[in-house]
Amino acid sequence: MTAGEIAARFHCSWPTTTRHLRVLEDAGLVTVEASGRQRNYVLQAARLTKVGGDWLRWFETSPEGE
Repeated sequence: MTAGEIAARFHCSWPTTTRHLRVLEDAGLVTVEASGRQRNYVLQAARLTKVGGDWLRWFETSPEGE
């Protein structure tokens, strides 16, 4: 997704979102792919899982949909 698309989902300004994305990029949690004039941010799920570990399980849904 582009920074603008991400900002719209979180109702944040574009500059705020790009600052946060830069931090995530520096941490290796997202990569940036240039596509013409756009920059697409791609989540590095394996890295996020490695860094977040069991903490991420709090955000998963149970098989029963709870």
